[in-house]
Amino acid sequence: MIDWHSHILPNMDDGSHSVAESISLLNLERSQGVSVVVATPHFYANDESVDSFLSRRTVAMNKLKADTTDGLPQIILGAEVKYYHGVSRMEGLSSLRIEGTKLLLLEMPLSKWTEFMIRELFELSAKSGIQVVLAHVERYWKLQDHSTWARLSECGIMFQANASFFASFSSRRRAISLLKDGKIHIIGSDCHNLTSRPPNLAKAFDIIRKKLGNEYVTQMNEYGDFLLEAIRQ
Repeated sequence: MIDWHSHILPNMDDGSHSVAESISLLNLERSQGVSVVVATPHFYANDESVDSFLSRRTVAMNKLKADTTDGLPQIILGAEVKYYHGVSRMEGLSSLRIEGTKLLLLEMPLSKWTEFMIRELFELSAKSGIQVVLAHVERYWKLQDHSTWARLSECGIMFQANASFFASFSSRRRAISLLKDGKIHIIGSDCHNLTSRPPNLAKAFDIIRKKLGNEYVTQMNEYGDFLLEAIRQ
């Protein structure tokens, strides 16, 4: 399994606060059958430059690599980029993609999106070398019109959902329905810590397996491997 969204790097954001905590998170991921963890620390353009962020990320990764042992999931670097007006024209945006891929994880505002925002997503998705992935879409789903989601899908924008969307009894039926309809493309734990927001992919995939069958889960994992093919070469 691939965890497509995590805050597992130490001292980068509101996620892991130490190397020891990061290693514990990775061990928990491994125990759940996760083989690849995409590290997506928050990037806020109003707070720091791309170069500063990348420098901090490299330091965090090097500290973690120095203390990790064999057998832990592979870590792939990325970012969770917070949307702002003009993000499509930000210098260095491509360097925030998930490494080795075109995927750019974008966090949208928790509000009804304006036509300007939607058109900027179109502009961003039209850029060469960038595949837009909207983070934890379950947070925004009811805030937008059905036509908005249809337009975004037609433009080729991908949607990432959190494992908690499937794990929660109150939302799992909706999550399964969206997954079956092709409106969820990848799943991440969005883990931050070992207590309130731990890795939870295993529970989500157990529910998917129960509702849709083991073959469906196998196909999801194969699709994830396909998206990361550039890294594996």
